[in-house]
Amino acid sequence: MYFDYGEKEIEYLKAKDKKLAAAIERIGHINREVDNDLFSSVIHHIIGQQISTAAQVTVWKRLSEKMETINEDNVLALDKDELQSVGITYRKADYILDFARKVKDGSFDIFALEDMTDDEVIKELSSLQGIGIWTAEMIMTFCMRRPDVVSFGDLAILRGMRMLYRHRKIDKIKFHRYRKRYSPYGTVASLYLWAIAGGALPELTDPAAEKRK
Repeated sequence: MYFDYGEKEIEYLKAKDKKLAAAIERIGHINREVDNDLFSSVIHHIIGQQISTAAQVTVWKRLSEKMETINEDNVLALDKDELQSVGITYRKADYILDFARKVKDGSFDIFALEDMTDDEVIKELSSLQGIGIWTAEMIMTFCMRRPDVVSFGDLAILRGMRMLYRHRKIDKIKFHRYRKRYSPYGTVASLYLWAIAGGALPELTDPAAEKRK
């Protein structure tokens, strides 16, 4: 399953931003995989904090092999040592078990998130141990599929902006100017900024890196 977008979003962004329009034309449609289960997505993103994508894939595969379905009951059937055995740190194991307990006892209503605004979702998710604003925004993007998420806390987003718009630094003022320009389809813009940061347009270098030379 991929993040769903089409001509409406693309034509809007292209009309609003000439540089982004040129990048979109060259890169083409981006198929970015998304999760379809909110509970497991939270755990997936906790696991992925401060490790490489490859390491996240490996740990997630090992965890998935331990249980048929990643839900609160199956997670709570494991202890910290069992979670650590698949490559999850003890600190992240604590976060995961605390989250599962709160969903299980109803103190965290995971299903209520779907009816909340973006700001409310961030506030609720950030109330959990181990979840900050950036992780909440990634869950909103790659599971909840919210249409207007552009994360100031994402280093690759900032790098993509620097590369596309040729800035040595993206401060909050510049960031919010671009974010406002992309709205209400910021998430699609984010997909292209990630692609640019990852080298989709090889001639675009990072001005911040050039400054350090």
